Amino acid sequence: MTSQQRQLAVLVGVVLLTACGGSTPTGSPSETPPASPAADLPWNIVLIVVDDLGWTDLGVMGSAFHETPNIDALAAEGMRFTNAYAATTVCSPTRASILTGQYPARLRVTDWIDGHARPWAKLQIPEWTHRLPAEALTIAEALRPAGYASASIGKWHLGGESSRPEDHGFDLNVAGDHRGQPPSYHAPYGIPTLSEDAPNGAAYLTDRLTDEAIGFVTANRDRPFFLYLPYYTVHTPIEPEADRLAAYEAKAATQDAAAGAWTHRNPGYASMIESVDANVGRLLATLDTLSVADRTVVIFASDNGGLVLPLSPWGRVTTNWPLRVGKGSAYEGGVRVPFIVRWPGAMAPGSVERTPVISPDIYPTVLEIAGVRNLGGVVDGSSLVPTLRGEGTLERDAIYWHYPHYHPGGAAPYGAVRSGRYKLIEFYEDMRVELYDLDTSIAEVVNLVETLPEEATRLRDLLHAWRDEVGAQMPTENPDYDPEREFSFTR
Repeated sequence: MTSQQRQLAVLVGVVLLTACGGSTPTGSPSETPPASPAADLPWNIVLIVVDDLGWTDLGVMGSAFHETPNIDALAAEGMRFTNAYAATTVCSPTRASILTGQYPARLRVTDWIDGHARPWAKLQIPEWTHRLPAEALTIAEALRPAGYASASIGKWHLGGESSRPEDHGFDLNVAGDHRGQPPSYHAPYGIPTLSEDAPNGAAYLTDRLTDEAIGFVTANRDRPFFLYLPYYTVHTPIEPEADRLAAYEAKAATQDAAAGAWTHRNPGYASMIESVDANVGRLLATLDTLSVADRTVVIFASDNGGLVLPLSPWGRVTTNWPLRVGKGSAYEGGVRVPFIVRWPGAMAPGSVERTPVISPDIYPTVLEIAGVRNLGGVVDGSSLVPTLRGEGTLERDAIYWHYPHYHPGGAAPYGAVRSGRYKLIEFYEDMRVELYDLDTSIAEVVNLVETLPEEATRLRDLLHAWRDEVGAQMPTENPDYDPEREFSFTR
């Protein structure tokens, strides 16, 4: 199906949806969403994605070092999910899953673009897709026929020429291209899709992107809008603003040394998190000033776990403790992330939800809130609308991961499944499995494979059946395998 055919199909679906008095998205168990406070306009959607933000990096998630009063306030006004997951342990696949509602394995976008290469490793990675597939319907494409204006402002990292945001339904693309990190957080930025001439003189990239976002919502305050705001922050390079940095350096100097290595203590990283928080606050204040906050749903997420490698002058970037390891690993620290939704009038403020959710759930949730039927094919995610309304938990057996790649963060090719309290990881090099009860061992230190063999078998069967259903690409035996060089990365 061509892009034009997809748009026509969605338009027909929206017309039929309106003519029939409204309906719910495919696969959604709930009724038509409540009318927005402005009865003649659908809900606005603001989707904020912070790059590499760890599960415990926010004050509301337990950090005593990072200062995030605005995001903490957002959680106090909405619902915070404590068992929320990214679809992969790296960025591009998760972003693809957010925008399409499909698992990365189905899209065959299974690593960050363009990934790491370990030519002498035991397994040879499959020929995966290095861009967001043109045939995959995005949120922007699905919402456009319903009259939504859309903008992608910030990191894209889902392909370059012919696969930028404007090629996937967005009306506006600011700062999005093939790259996964900015050449500089300070002007000049060196991003081809971002003018160096800042409208308000903003020199720091996070400030500049927020200015652009504020300009977009201001220009579209009288029509429904979808703002996708994927900040480059807090991805490396760690380049904070000088005034914020000085305060955190002083704070780190007084930190109790007895607190140990499992506490946040990186002043540069903390400064960048505070910059994000301040800008989230600016954007939320703008929604209030424009009198559109009461008809705007705000979703806040991260694309993978926090980076724990020592890649800054201050040492380790962050810690995800009590989760194991971080970005680029098979464990909870690589995939469990902060996730907050504020939907005015639809939820009890300050709600905390333990139901496991995953990034493909965002797509069907947004469509249901907007009252738009999905006509883009298979959707792997489940709408969170019933959960947000407090009408019950999701009815699904499990959530899944498939990462047939190697990563310096520790991952070798693996698959994983979480069902209820249990999580099973299968490592493809030797097909061994590890089983954890996340209710009793969130740090994944007690392997229960020998203790609960029947549960391990059940989860492994679920994982294999899911891989078959989504057509997951598996790595193969590497004819160039060299044990002496197998841990060498060439990029």
